[in-house]
Amino acid sequence: MVPDLPANPLSIELTLSHRRFWWQTDDEDELPEQWHASADISPLDVCPDELRHVGDISLVIADLTKERNLLDSVVLGEWALEFIAETVIDPDEGKLHPELDKTMTPGAPRMVILRRVELVEAWRGHALGPALIAGALRILAPTARLAASRVSPLDFPCPGDRVAAELASVRAGAMLERIGFRRWNGVHIVDLRDPALLDSRMDILDQWWPESDHGER
Repeated sequence: MVPDLPANPLSIELTLSHRRFWWQTDDEDELPEQWHASADISPLDVCPDELRHVGDISLVIADLTKERNLLDSVVLGEWALEFIAETVIDPDEGKLHPELDKTMTPGAPRMVILRRVELVEAWRGHALGPALIAGALRILAPTARLAASRVSPLDFPCPGDRVAAELASVRAGAMLERIGFRRWNGVHIVDLRDPALLDSRMDILDQWWPESDHGER
């Protein structure tokens, strides 16, 4: 067992919540869905109270059968708005570009946008980030077909150190690729039913539960 984490990472629970205005009840008023995944140590496990919160993941789900509007860019981000415009060739049915469509398994015509991932400092450096991302995406898999994330040096502010920002961006891209993402038209994408999302948990299981039979993946 790895000794320098605040608690056993197998005790981390993911709580997903969906945020929207109370008056958004009609289809014509509905913006892309804003979701938040909070990673926290189970109250049943031993952990210092101040370290029970492990991290946060910010996600947005876009319905690919809807026409996009300017308000969508506030929620999705400009890059995601442009990416959807480039990849969805039939908004009425949510059909993807043929080159992208043939690499994705069937699913609901919706796309998960991975916006932000942040771990508490005490929990960093143990490959938990990609595993938690994969877990959150798998939870949302029944409601969407694919996920996308843009990795850019601009997302890693390093004042006066462009090289550091570039390196941080490269590391973030490599992290996503370890759990099944691949680059397509400058954006990282993954099929939400890709077995790699499930396989990403195995390294942590092997470290913290080495004698367990993990069963089918």
